Amino acid sequence: MPIALLALTISAFAIGTTEFVIVGLLPTIAADLGVNLPSAGLLVSLYALGVAVGAPVLTALSGKVPRKTLLVSLMVLFTLGNLLAWKAPGYESLVVARILTGLAHGVFFSIGSTIATSLVPKEKAASAIAIMFTGLTVALVTGVPLGTFIGQHFGWRETFLAVSALGVIAFLGSLLFVPSTIKHSKPASLLQQVKVLGEPRLLLVYAITALGYGGSFTAFTYLAPILQDITGFNANTVGLVMLVYGVSVAVGNIWGGKLADRRGPIGALKIIFLGLAAVLFVLSLTAPYKWLVLATVLAWGAVAFGNVAGLQVYVVQQAEHFTPRAVDVASGLNIAAFNVGIAGGAWGGGLIVDHFGLIHTGWVGGLVVLGALGLTALSGRLDRLNPRPASIGTEKSIHAVAH
Repeated sequence: MPIALLALTISAFAIGTTEFVIVGLLPTIAADLGVNLPSAGLLVSLYALGVAVGAPVLTALSGKVPRKTLLVSLMVLFTLGNLLAWKAPGYESLVVARILTGLAHGVFFSIGSTIATSLVPKEKAASAIAIMFTGLTVALVTGVPLGTFIGQHFGWRETFLAVSALGVIAFLGSLLFVPSTIKHSKPASLLQQVKVLGEPRLLLVYAITALGYGGSFTAFTYLAPILQDITGFNANTVGLVMLVYGVSVAVGNIWGGKLADRRGPIGALKIIFLGLAAVLFVLSLTAPYKWLVLATVLAWGAVAFGNVAGLQVYVVQQAEHFTPRAVDVASGLNIAAFNVGIAGGAWGGGLIVDHFGLIHTGWVGGLVVLGALGLTALSGRLDRLNPRPASIGTEKSIHAVAH
């Protein structure tokens, strides 16, 4: 494996950690900064909005910048954002720090696949992308629980300092080992992206993505306070629960991919969304009981991200039929929809916590996921009314899933 590819993987690990570790630290941050839980939850929403804006808009605007220069600049921005979070004097400055790191996140994953594939022979392109994106999986399994552990024992600011150190390592690795001669085609313009958003069948897939993840994050954003305030776990145990969740996510991703291969995207998505909705409804019942809530979190992890493969393969299939000249644009916009869903879910969850209480985030999130299930069934019905070849090339499929 080229050492430059390792630098990209470390970058993905650092970015994945900083995105999701905030979930385990919400009660600590809220107490320290003197804000309520819904306000702390906005730190999740605004980060996700930064990603959603950064991916399509900033990638298009930075199209002429050499890839290595852009990559190194992104890791500088990412590191500075986390250092600002470490030293944030108050809530407002922490919000700014989260938005900055979200912008860096969005552009990094837009250009990361191109850089990764340029580092290896053409026949190993898909493997290179998969290796880079293992950084995200490993972040959920180890980075998030470790970051939560650091935050619980040494203070939430030290978590961001630790992630900043990872950013420095990734920056140095990219600076020293990523070649400066990476060729790249100009990213899609904003006009091309707007044209894709004018296709109703693709908008339907984006709505499925946004509702599916929005429902999950309505409750997941507030998992730590649920575990502490309702279940009765102490703050130190939350990191262990996040570890259980991360391991389950890793297994669920593999299972979800195999399910999509076996049953097709629509068949897999129906099963996963139904399971996710069921878990969220059950969460509202099991939250007061320690062993039952652990079992619920384990099941939740198995279906929370298991739909990634199905959604990405399906959006590529739809794009090949409806917008064949903008398949990559369509795939990238699905990532924006994913983050719009996270932002909306975290915001909506905050409203529920504020007006009704933590325990209600689960079943309301379940209702939102049922909306995604309904739209999935509708899209499948439209496919049957307009049958067409639905196979995509192996390499393109892996490329889409990696995104």
